[in-house]
Amino acid sequence: MNYIGSKNKLSSWIVEVVQNTVKSPLQELSFCDLFAGTGIVGRTFKPLVKQVMANDVEFYSFVLLKNYIENHQEIASVENYIQQLNDLGGTKGFIAEEYGENGKAERLFFSQANAEKIDACRQQIEHWRTSEEISAELYYFLLASLLESADKVANTASVYGAFLKKIKTSAAKPLVIQPAEFVKTSQQNQVFQEDANQLIQQIEGDILYLDPPYNARQYGANYHLLTTIAKYDTFAPKGKTGLRDYYRSTYCKKREVAAEFEDLIKQAKFSYIFLSYNNEGLMPPEEIKAIMSKYGKYSLTTKNYQRFKADKTENRNHKANQTIEYLHILEK
Repeated sequence: MNYIGSKNKLSSWIVEVVQNTVKSPLQELSFCDLFAGTGIVGRTFKPLVKQVMANDVEFYSFVLLKNYIENHQEIASVENYIQQLNDLGGTKGFIAEEYGENGKAERLFFSQANAEKIDACRQQIEHWRTSEEISAELYYFLLASLLESADKVANTASVYGAFLKKIKTSAAKPLVIQPAEFVKTSQQNQVFQEDANQLIQQIEGDILYLDPPYNARQYGANYHLLTTIAKYDTFAPKGKTGLRDYYRSTYCKKREVAAEFEDLIKQAKFSYIFLSYNNEGLMPPEEIKAIMSKYGKYSLTTKNYQRFKADKTENRNHKANQTIEYLHILEK
């Protein structure tokens, strides 16, 4: 997925820095990805460490993590169920009515055919689960597959804060469910959907990786439609984009983020803490250093990085094509 703040292109660098910092082989250590998003970093460490814990407060993220992190053994008949989903016709349901091209709400997030296909697939997956035809492991595998496949044909500029005025080429392509293949490992992993500062009081381990929101944009608003597909609940969509009620992170609030961050660092029962942040974040590097230095040995490494663009350059004046990614390190 094209995801704000994704560490997909930085994950190998993060692994390298972690390996150079910790004093034991990774396979002997546990790894916690506390603001996991699509789970890219946790997925990278999954075959390398003793155990992965992954958490995100957003439900669409929880679904992806249940598949990519928690699922770790072969699931039978996945190809058969993926094929059954792809063979389905469309159904006029909640997504088609509220977010489809010809829906009553006139929100152009999906072509009508794709919106109806999403409804049909989502209803079928739920039917299989409630009738106990499929396991929880297969349920989250199919849901993750649907979410990622639907995202590929969304009529947006990467996020769901707005839809485009006309159906773009990629959004006109028919929805095809692609399997969300996960890494098979021997160890069991844990996935949570909790507020990070609450969860940190209940867990402990060796390596804690932090990748909180950097700026004022809330993930719950930017990816609200993925949560709606994942939950498939009934609510009254609000405004032009059909927003649902969503969690508002303190890490997106300039006046509150530093205190929230220090509370997290103070409570963390982990030997090593790695914080990903960049030079455009709400907390300047000096403030982060001052906070982390109170609790152990602090160091910093940086990398130039191509910044994420959620819309076309001509529609918005970006400050720069490059951003500096900071990896703040604390040995407690």
